[in-house]
Amino acid sequence: MMSPYPSFGFVTPRNMGLLVDLYELVMADSYLRQGMNQPATFDLFIRQLPPHRSFLVSAGLESALYYLEHLRFDDEAIDYLAGLDLFSGAFLEYLRGFRFSGDVRAIPEGEIFFPPEPVMQVTAPRIEAQIVETFLLNTINFQVMVASKAARIILAARGRGVVDFSPRRDHAADAAMKAARASSIAGCVGTSNVLAGKEYGISVYGTIAHSYIMSFADELSAFRAYARDFPHNAILLIDTYDTVQGARHAIIVAREMGARGGKLRGVRIDSGDLASLSRQVRAVLDEAGLHDVQIVLTGELDEYKIERLLAGGAAADTFGVGTELGTSGDAPSIGGVYKLVEDERGPRVKLSTGKATLPGRKQVWRMRPAGGGVRDVIVLEDEPPLPDAEPLLVSVMAAGATTHQEDLVEMRARCKERLATLPAAFTHLHSTPEPPVSLSPKLEALKAQMYEQAAQAERRDGDLGQRDP
Repeated sequence: MMSPYPSFGFVTPRNMGLLVDLYELVMADSYLRQGMNQPATFDLFIRQLPPHRSFLVSAGLESALYYLEHLRFDDEAIDYLAGLDLFSGAFLEYLRGFRFSGDVRAIPEGEIFFPPEPVMQVTAPRIEAQIVETFLLNTINFQVMVASKAARIILAARGRGVVDFSPRRDHAADAAMKAARASSIAGCVGTSNVLAGKEYGISVYGTIAHSYIMSFADELSAFRAYARDFPHNAILLIDTYDTVQGARHAIIVAREMGARGGKLRGVRIDSGDLASLSRQVRAVLDEAGLHDVQIVLTGELDEYKIERLLAGGAAADTFGVGTELGTSGDAPSIGGVYKLVEDERGPRVKLSTGKATLPGRKQVWRMRPAGGGVRDVIVLEDEPPLPDAEPLLVSVMAAGATTHQEDLVEMRARCKERLATLPAAFTHLHSTPEPPVSLSPKLEALKAQMYEQAAQAERRDGDLGQRDP
């Protein structure tokens, strides 16, 4: 039965069970019919870095854990699936009582990581572990993508504030929320997204649009009206007509505010030669004694434009970044995958050309050599801890219940500290060093053994096929 209320495409706790690729459900039904529901382990990892990237930032874990804890299939979902005439009655009844009961280990949000390290490891009855693949990849891939892009923008800003101005260009409402959160983890000081501010406790920022200025008889009248209506949030957009003249109008308003006991917070420039204009505006403001009035630069910015602006002597205190942050314009996807690595038969491996996987349940140990930098080693789970190293994968869910919770403050602090300690080669926007990741000898040996066994089996199958009449 169709719902009498339109969903407008929004994903809610009620319908999120159906945010799944069809083949996940088809495979799950077949597993049930074949009696194949023993525990299995899947790794979620990114195969390789996007172009011009040297690291990734973990993000999206909180969304993933909420999904796993609350995933259900209600009567409406079951009725819809039944109407597809694909699934067995036994499978539909199984879904009616579905609850995720597995264990999850993951790299905490805000941590720096590299391919091919697993950012999440899921161990659960095979059907449960299979069904959750689509949603986990959707939420982790997107938020890692945005957080990693935001981290690069923050590095380019060299200590100046960066604000997420992306909601109007993000790919739908859900993306705007996740982009605000992921960019906050990476270190953005706030967002223009008011709902994200409410839901996540992120500081919200906003000025005025050109349409506001144009709605008044003249620019000065607009500035005066806004300053009187919002004396504690007075950041004036000064480039609607003439940017330098706009700065002079802002000075008039600043003095009028001062006479009333108020204070002009800043001015925003959104167009033109931002480096040159910002220097001119800074000079005009300083000449008027308004040294503490900040300059906010916006207008299709990314890390490369910010780098060039600062190299060109731009006078900027804060950057508002929209499209390129929320869509990661130069690398709009992250190649995260979710692959079976172990089941009741032991370690499993995929050998597809260019898509081979690492077998077995794993841990990642991070070492910080005395000379600086980082070095990660992927090991099998049963290997002893490496000396002077910390584990990156931590338990975040046990038997379907979340065991690890952090707030955004902790995540931001972690990301800030990790970015500050990365070697220069990894924070340079134009270098692409090899990921500092190696495999333990035991994992290397298991990988070689399983690859050889698979190759031998393939050769045997080929010989049998040639002998068949």
